[in-house]
Amino acid sequence: QVQLVESGGGLVQAGGSLRLSCAASGSIFSINVMAWYRRAPGKQRELVARISSGGSTNYADFVKGRFTISRPIAKNTVYLQMNSLKPEDTAVYYCNTAFVRAGSPYDYWGQGTQVTVSS
Repeated sequence: QVQLVESGGGLVQAGGSLRLSCAASGSIFSINVMAWYRRAPGKQRELVARISSGGSTNYADFVKGRFTISRPIAKNTVYLQMNSLKPEDTAVYYCNTAFVRAGSPYDYWGQGTQVTVSS
């Protein structure tokens, strides 16, 4: 089992910044990729950014140049620095990790943290 706990959401004005954190605990030795997703009201969940244990990153086009995902070495925490926030960034943000161990797939999600950007 892996537990993911997010923090750092809140209300911010457009153009502002927030930093989200996701702390992983439990059977973390299998974790390679960690990711942030979001779900806006009335929309499907979408990938925001992902980072591998080696530091490789991928970003959705709509956050490139504004958001940065990071994962300090030897720390079981992933961060999402969000700058130049827009009202359309308003969503519940979820931390995720998925991996295969002993031939079985595992997919874990945090409880989500609300980000609200006012215009």
